[in-house]
Amino acid sequence: MSSGWHTASAPGKFVILGEHSVVYGKPAVTLAVDLRMTVAVRRSKWNTMNGERLDFRRQAHIRYLTRDLNHAIDMLTCSEIPVGSGMGSSAALSAAMAMALASERGEHMTEEQVMREAYEAEYFAQGNGSPMDASTCVHGGGVSINMPDPDGEFLWRVERNGRSWSFNDLKAPEMTFVIGNTGIRAPTGPQVDKVHRYMDRSHFAREVVDDIETVTIEGGKALRSNDVEALGRLMTQDHKLLSILGVSCDELNRLVNASLPYSYGAKLTGSGGGGCMVALTDRPEKVCEAIKSRGGTPYVVRTGGRGATMEPEPPKVPGVRRRASR
Repeated sequence: MSSGWHTASAPGKFVILGEHSVVYGKPAVTLAVDLRMTVAVRRSKWNTMNGERLDFRRQAHIRYLTRDLNHAIDMLTCSEIPVGSGMGSSAALSAAMAMALASERGEHMTEEQVMREAYEAEYFAQGNGSPMDASTCVHGGGVSINMPDPDGEFLWRVERNGRSWSFNDLKAPEMTFVIGNTGIRAPTGPQVDKVHRYMDRSHFAREVVDDIETVTIEGGKALRSNDVEALGRLMTQDHKLLSILGVSCDELNRLVNASLPYSYGAKLTGSGGGGCMVALTDRPEKVCEAIKSRGGTPYVVRTGGRGATMEPEPPKVPGVRRRASR
């Protein structure tokens, strides 16, 4: 802690298999990456974010997390995670802020408590979705959700609206992926609603979600055994299934197709409609070139990102001078 600041950070993540189907209690596998969100808070006379006066009540995530505060706060944020990309930027913000605010109150939260607070903030802001992002951004590493016969340590179980999710640690090997950002910001809620409407009116859509479940279970096995060829094939198959559900788009398909000659497999990641795709590769430079040639922005990421944690110093935000504590 420096000059009254309480600072925490959390990693970004991506869904390697199972997005959208996880909303219906199906399995999914997520991996934390080495891109982070850092949040610092301290008691203040006015609510500010990165030096600008703000009404936090207009920020849904922050409004939930500060619901019990009886004083204003200064807040600094610094993110390496692209916003609106499906890489968990809002969940990482919620996780890091929940941990920093607990420290400001003089409290210690367990990992599960941080996850539940971050998930409630996500749910408050979006009104739907699963606790997958919050769990991965808090725990870090790899996480399996609703996986039959998981071989990792049990983390927690979450129930909501008649659905349940069981989370286990997943010891994923070190791998290199390239994230390709289309630059299209696509909120999660509308995409989740689109799939929900499709499933309500179509038995075929429900069969596609069942197929995603099968692919995810097989992919979890390939991931644990470090079978990159099998995992890549399953990622590409998953992308085709998600496209059938209507959550891909031309921009995502272009980046996926451009990446495939230089990768084991590629797919959209997150809710779709824009945002990002991900490619598993041992030729990241070639994949980056291919993504750039199709108008995307590439990020080379590696698995094994550490979970939410306290940090000794607040972030250095360009253009914001960290004043002495008031």
